[in-house]
Amino acid sequence: MNLPRIALLLALATAAGCSATSSPGPAGSTTAASTTGAGGGATGASTTGEGGSFIPGSGGSGGGQGGGEPQIAEVYGHSPDTLYRLDPDTKAVTIVGAFQGCSGVIDIALDKDSKLIGATFGGLYTIDKGNAHCTLIAGGSYPNSLSFVPAGTVDPEKEALVGYLGSTYVRIDPQTGTVSNIGALSGGYVSSGDIVSVKGGKSLLTVNGQGCGDCIVEVNPTTGDLVKNWGPVGHGAVYGLAFWAGKAYGFDDAGEIFEIDFAANGTGVTATNIPIPGNPFLQFWGAGSTTSAPAVPVPK
Repeated sequence: MNLPRIALLLALATAAGCSATSSPGPAGSTTAASTTGAGGGATGASTTGEGGSFIPGSGGSGGGQGGGEPQIAEVYGHSPDTLYRLDPDTKAVTIVGAFQGCSGVIDIALDKDSKLIGATFGGLYTIDKGNAHCTLIAGGSYPNSLSFVPAGTVDPEKEALVGYLGSTYVRIDPQTGTVSNIGALSGGYVSSGDIVSVKGGKSLLTVNGQGCGDCIVEVNPTTGDLVKNWGPVGHGAVYGLAFWAGKAYGFDDAGEIFEIDFAANGTGVTATNIPIPGNPFLQFWGAGSTTSAPAVPVPK
């Protein structure tokens, strides 16, 4: 854990009008546990402004109950060592907390019940989205782009955890950590950071290659192959993608969060930054949202 960085983050957040009660940290790509998801400590006094507030220690409640739909709007992003929550309704960004029991998180993913799993350079973990506590599933090398895909795509009966190792599309067993190849992304592209998929919606991936840095593409969640290149997203190193209520969200290594709008005529995307008041030198290595999130209406 980078203690000087955490101390600076807390100091800046406090200077912005936030009374911090938990420690922050950095990023990666996709998924974890909790049906109630109680927040990460007492909520500090918020500094609000255009785009919402940056509040350490106010992690968010909610998640699916009894296997049902999530009860609140929630999107998660992370740095290598800290889990954050974005409220897509208010655009407020809050610190859930520093990861405990894992570090160097390279991506996260959430299943239909909003349970969270994350990967590091050396292992696969379940992550409690209420306090960012990690529990090891298996050691090994895992993709830096993760997502669950709905039942009926890779597996006829249940959701599957998938990701890209370069251009190779793989499935990861969330119980054992076993990785198996499914297919590949064609067209000379490789994953640059994240994939997101939602029931009833599209599956999207950020890519490099063929002059892209980064582009956003639609992929076939069954085979992992290219369906359509939507073109440049206007940001580089987009290591996190998420969906909620008709919007796609990007998270980049420079610490920016942005909404992604798809042109109605099917050509191109527009990225609109979400301001974070008192932005304390954030960094994002990944993001995730449940596969039960309201689908983004990507045009044909």
